[in-house]
Amino acid sequence: MTSDPEHLRQARKVADAVLYEGYLLYPYHQSSQKNQSRFQFGVLMPVAYAELDPSEPSASQTQCLVECGDNAQVQITARFLQLQRRGVAEATESGVFRPVRTLTVDGQEFTAWDEAVEREELITINVDELSSEGLSLPFSFGPQTTNEDLTDESGRLAGRIVRIVTAIHGIIKVTGERVAGPYGVLRLTVKVENASVPAEPLASRDDALAYALIATHSLISVPGGSFISLTDPPEWASAEVAACKNTGVWPVLAGPPDCRDLMLSSPVILYDHAGVAPESNGDLFDATEIDEILTLRTLALTDAEKQAARATDPRATELMDRLEGLPPEMLDRLHGAIRYLNAVPTQASSPQASQAPTLRLPSSGLDESDRVPWWDPGADTSVSPDTDWVIVDGVPISRGSKVIMRPGSRRSDAQDLFLVGRRATVEAVLYDVDDKVHVAVSPDDDPAADLQKSHGRYLYFATDEIEPADRAGSGTPTELEDPA
Repeated sequence: MTSDPEHLRQARKVADAVLYEGYLLYPYHQSSQKNQSRFQFGVLMPVAYAELDPSEPSASQTQCLVECGDNAQVQITARFLQLQRRGVAEATESGVFRPVRTLTVDGQEFTAWDEAVEREELITINVDELSSEGLSLPFSFGPQTTNEDLTDESGRLAGRIVRIVTAIHGIIKVTGERVAGPYGVLRLTVKVENASVPAEPLASRDDALAYALIATHSLISVPGGSFISLTDPPEWASAEVAACKNTGVWPVLAGPPDCRDLMLSSPVILYDHAGVAPESNGDLFDATEIDEILTLRTLALTDAEKQAARATDPRATELMDRLEGLPPEMLDRLHGAIRYLNAVPTQASSPQASQAPTLRLPSSGLDESDRVPWWDPGADTSVSPDTDWVIVDGVPISRGSKVIMRPGSRRSDAQDLFLVGRRATVEAVLYDVDDKVHVAVSPDDDPAADLQKSHGRYLYFATDEIEPADRAGSGTPTELEDPA
């Protein structure tokens, strides 16, 4: 589908996370209230369902821009889940199967559940075939019924699992036209429609889901072409990007950062070149998942809840087995990862070194090799909150200085209104990893100030939220040179 199979592999890994977003919801077992409302993302209902709920669409539209020639090919893979109803029946002595909600055979539990089947439809179109009228390409899946007999250890027929999928029909409509401008960019429109006609009138959303296209998304490739990011377009394309109309989906560049010929159009909002974190050891059915939290909460389920989860779906069984066999070192990896690290900038290179207010650091004689990363502040001798100082309104402010608190309008805490105009003592001058200065203070008239200080609790202000209380008495620290 794309010139580099590795690019496609990475894109499909993200697409699979989108496909199963919300498919199983913690705590995974059927009786969980969260699992009573599944399948919320990218659902394209049959047109007939609009009579019950016009808010759920029957079509989605992707519109994006791509630089390519007329001899290029457009490859579109529409992907979605189709609902598969799973029923359970118990075998009676007379040989008749009686439908039940749950059936236990030799200690293993089987339950009725709505599963899902992965569906894909791949089409390839030459750019010179496209026009503003477009092409309409229909597709169909189902119907199908399969039976799976259940026998006990003695070989006796104990029950049966029945899986049913209905017939669904859809249409992929593709149009393409060149937009104005010197680059001859192609505006590509891909519309996926649900054309299914239910066999009986629909009475509920549950009925309609049997005919729905679920978690619908598309992978679009133009080998040799170059898609334009709709999230961060170049200036020359901004007007045409703004004119693109996307309904129910948002297209982003897919694959690694150097991939430009592949686009993922997703019902879950993503950023360009999204990827699955390398620490993640498997799907938890939440595309924006926090693996550590969901893993720990899943491991905290009772044995009965875990058994109920295993009964819902083979994917839930795999999830439980995977997490329960997770070695400690893998769990440690989920606890946190540090990426895109930068060393603390020196005073000379700091953008704030030449702008007021400026944090003035003691002359420590440290060179760049002596500095430590920002995540180990205890070992960073280039900072000293007790002796560092900052210029505010031309006056050096450091530990012990008296200031007037003037909380800014950007704050949202109504309690800050009671601080305006009150005096405070500076306890420390600090700066964060972005070189932003923060001044820690204790209100002078706070009867609990000593208690708060004993616990290291202070109020923190930006430099434009305080002013010197006594300009004459706010002397420059003697160990530092005159800031003037």
